[in-house]
This record gives sequence, structure tokens and C-alpha cells, in this order.
Amino acid sequence: MAEGFKLDQKHGKSRVRVSRVWRQPLSGGDAIVEWNVSVSLFSDCLPAYTSGDNSAIVATDSMKNTAKECSEVVSVEVFAIILARHFSSFYPQVSAAEVKIVEKPWERMVVSGRPHSHGFKLGSEMHTTEVTAKKCGALSLASGIQQLSLLKTTMSGFEEFVRDKYTLLPETRERMMATEVTTSWRYTYDHVSQIPPDPFCFTERYKDVKKVLEETFFGPPDTGVYSPSVQNTLYLMAKAVLNRFQDIASIHLRMPNLHFLPVNLSSKENPTMVKFDNDVYVPTDEPHGTIEATLSRTMSKM
Repeated sequence: MAEGFKLDQKHGKSRVRVSRVWRQPLSGGDAIVEWNVSVSLFSDCLPAYTSGDNSAIVATDSMKNTAKECSEVVSVEVFAIILARHFSSFYPQVSAAEVKIVEKPWERMVVSGRPHSHGFKLGSEMHTTEVTAKKCGALSLASGIQQLSLLKTTMSGFEEFVRDKYTLLPETRERMMATEVTTSWRYTYDHVSQIPPDPFCFTERYKDVKKVLEETFFGPPDTGVYSPSVQNTLYLMAKAVLNRFQDIASIHLRMPNLHFLPVNLSSKENPTMVKFDNDVYVPTDEPHGTIEATLSRTMSKM
């Protein structure tokens, strides 16, 4: 309480850019990460707000410099846990720490069929994590993907939706389907003591989840799978992840419907409208449909 009011507060440092190279000539080559780190502390520093007494404030400069410490090769999730545990245990006035990280997708180059020892190229989708650790060891851990762009040129439609005087959209069983998936999934672990000892288990789980999402979206290589709506595809993707991985308690998916509109043109020779044979389109991302949902196991928290 602050002078009869309830004050909820946290403070931290955002967009701390960190890149680290580990020299590993004996294990197949160098390793590199590039992380964008945000830290927030929940602390007992009420006098800073009510009377300008800063004696209990952990400077955001200290947070920035701590975030740049990383001596071991670890996954982004494990690094976030290490940081959150440090802040919540090192400072007596800090009751909990929240760490969010976005990892830039540097991928090892393959040259002449062989992995390059120190060459990397920038990929597309980004690996994310969010960790909250309390002083008592309680933990909340989530991973995610940003900018996962998926497209299929057929096996998609949209029919039998609500029609009224405002509806111009025709029904179809043949359209392109494109989206940019943003997803996050929350793990079942609720204490630091439950975290698996393998420092790269979360990296492997990230790859596995991405693979399940992509395979469910596209279907078998030769035939594909029909999508009657983005909503149905989203649900099937989320359900596939929960059915496959028992250590994931819930998953949130955001899938904007990025439209590819068939082109209609007229010409001097044919002034009437000419419709191409479903082979020329105008890609548009504004405006777009926005579809998102969370699928959870019973009693899970997202």
C-alpha cells in the first residue's frame, strides 16, 4: 500500500542486444548467438515512488551489464532461467524477476555438403522465451516462435460463413492460404528444481514443435490436407502439439490470414474483365484477418 493506494510496480531494462561467440575448434566449429534481452524486477522499493528514496532500486544499468554475462554454451531458455534466478536471489529486495529474450536465427552454413566451422547465415523465424522466477524457486517458463511464414497454393477454402447485407466475399473451395505464425507454449515445470539437466533440451523441443506445426499445416507431401478455415487449421496445429508433447501445458497461436487475391484485368483488345486462370495474384497483408486462440490442458495456466 502507498498512502492508502494499491501500487503494482516493476522496473527493468529492455532491448539489451547481446551477441556471444564460443570458440570450439574441437567440437566442430564456433557457436554464436544473438539475443535481444528484456529484464523486469518485482521489488520492494516503494519509497522510490512515494518519497524519491532510491536506496532500494536496482539500477537498470546493473541489469544490462549482468545480461551480458554468459560463460557457458546454453539454450536461450536456460540463459533466461539463469538470469531470472540471479536477480531474484542476489538482491534481497527483489521478490521475482521476469526475463524475455528473442533469439536472432543465425544458422550454420553448409558449403560443399559440409557444415562450415565458422560461417553462418541469417534465417527467418525467431526463437523466443519468457521466464518468471521467484525467490522461493517457483518458476513460469514459456518458449515461442515469431515470424514463421507458411503458404500453400491450394487445398484451402472458406464456405458457409455468416452472410448479411455487408458481406461481399464469395464462397470458395479453392484459394491460396498464407500466414505468419506467432506462437508461444507454456511448459508444465513450476519450480527450478524440475528443469531437465540437458542445457539444450529446450532447443530440441523448439525444433520439434516447429516441425509438428509445419507438418500439420501442410499435410502429407504428395496430397496435402484441406483447410476449411484458418480457425480449423489453427486448432489442429495446437492439438497436435499438446498430443505430442506432455511437458507442454498450453499453446497460444496467432495466425493472420494474409490474402493472395486473384487478378482481374481488362485490355484494349478485350475491354471486358479478363479473369486469369487462378495463376496471377496480388499479395496483400493490409488489411488482413486476425485469428488467434489458446489451447490448454485441463487446469493448466497460460
